Amino acid sequence: MATEAPPPRDGTETAAGPAQPTTEEFVEVQRSAEFGELRHTYRSFAFPLTLAFIAWYLLYVLLSNYAGGFMGTKVFGNVNVALVMGLGQFATTFLIAWLYSRHAARRLDPRAEAIRTRMEGDA
Repeated sequence: MATEAPPPRDGTETAAGPAQPTTEEFVEVQRSAEFGELRHTYRSFAFPLTLAFIAWYLLYVLLSNYAGGFMGTKVFGNVNVALVMGLGQFATTFLIAWLYSRHAARRLDPRAEAIRTRMEGDA
């Protein structure tokens, strides 16, 4: 059984696919202002939301451990504060995933696609 060799890393075109950028080209793009903006856009969204979610989760855990009376407070029927906050964790997770997906589609993906297209075109 014959296998195809991987494309060369010297930037030349092969029958197997587009030319592969060299290591130097990757380093050059990584140092570019365009890539820096992409990284800043990602970090300015991801880091604050991550910290907020961790704080929200830690609050839930701490209240569950040290404020049992409060967490056991009935909200309505047999539903207490702990259940509402626990379900809130799930809701928050899905909300953050949706927000990130929307943010990535609007702000990250176009910039990343421009960088990828330029890299593959220059190679």
